Amino acid sequence: MKKKHHHKKKVSSTKKWSAKLHLWFGLSVGIIVFIVSLTGTMYVFKDEIQNQLRKDAIYVQKETITEQPLSIVVLREKVTLEINEKFPISSVEIPLDKNKSYEFLYYEKDKKAWNYFDEVKINKLVYVNQYTGEILGIYNEKYDLFPILKSIHWSLLLKTDWGKYVVGIPVVLFIIMLITGIILWWPKNKKMRKGRFSFDWKNVKTWKRKNYDLHNVLGFYASFIALLMSISGIYFAYPWVKNAFNLTLSGSAELPKEKEIKSPDSLLAKNNSVFDLTAAETRKLYSTSSSFRIPLNGKNKKGKELKNIPVSVYGEEGKFAIRNQLAFDKYSGKLLSNKPHQELNNAEKYANANYDIHTGSYFGLFGKIIWFITGLICTSLPVTGFLIWWGKRNKQGKKI
Repeated sequence: MKKKHHHKKKVSSTKKWSAKLHLWFGLSVGIIVFIVSLTGTMYVFKDEIQNQLRKDAIYVQKETITEQPLSIVVLREKVTLEINEKFPISSVEIPLDKNKSYEFLYYEKDKKAWNYFDEVKINKLVYVNQYTGEILGIYNEKYDLFPILKSIHWSLLLKTDWGKYVVGIPVVLFIIMLITGIILWWPKNKKMRKGRFSFDWKNVKTWKRKNYDLHNVLGFYASFIALLMSISGIYFAYPWVKNAFNLTLSGSAELPKEKEIKSPDSLLAKNNSVFDLTAAETRKLYSTSSSFRIPLNGKNKKGKELKNIPVSVYGEEGKFAIRNQLAFDKYSGKLLSNKPHQELNNAEKYANANYDIHTGSYFGLFGKIIWFITGLICTSLPVTGFLIWWGKRNKQGKKI
């Protein structure tokens, strides 16, 4: 009788290299992927959780509501006296909903610091009843759970400027792992495809096989959303990613530069009601929006003096995608420019929407739920992947 020869199926070079890259990158950055995925997942429902925990501070009592709120300058002075901080108030966020309180923010950074706790000098949020001046709540955001989670997710609690690369490089490798994972998962024929979409554990007794299926099946389902999450994440970290998006969406590698209009009424005496005039005009122009933010310390994010008063208007609560930009004269309060969301080019619209896409809020509550589930799966992948490698390693050791 002729002996039957069992020939091993040839593995394509693409799958062979995909397997090697998937393993090497997984072992090298798995722990960072685990931390970034876990903190990102915990951050998804931040707004919903905070809105419940801070309900008494966010909403004013109905009996205190009057036709006109107190002047922003008066409210700022009340907050300054009561809080007694050495730093000035940075900005105020004003909701269009009359039932909601004003949010005064203290925020200062130390450019020389190397970690989150030293970099953020102060991040304090004060909720104020705009009709009475009563302070409804004071929250030290610097030590709050969600800003800390965000910092871990963004830079592993390192300085923002370079900490983002410490996370960004592993995320780029994770993107490669997702792509190689899809290549390794992809079946050769229809017969093999059936077992790749679901769990069939009727005759499976070993935990190793179940763990492998969890990594394989869940990884496939999560991979496409995870790719979107990862790419939108490195959009923040790497200018070349942003430039690639800009070029694709609008034909130019850079976004149109915002020209800071110099206040034409600089020779006039400053109107004490300049912020109230600004707020009143903003309400008139964008009455159906959610809220708007006015800087009160005369400085931009980089600490440079503002030549006017830029006002950001947010179209929907909990989202940044629909954003309108106004500029007012800082002496007289006259409207200098109005750039509504509709007039932005595609690259500018995406730049505003990227944060919402990254967190899932762009797609509403349903999107957040999907992002949360995907985040949990991404958190599990380094664990199940490591167990697969460890199991194979021990098996090889026994053979020897």
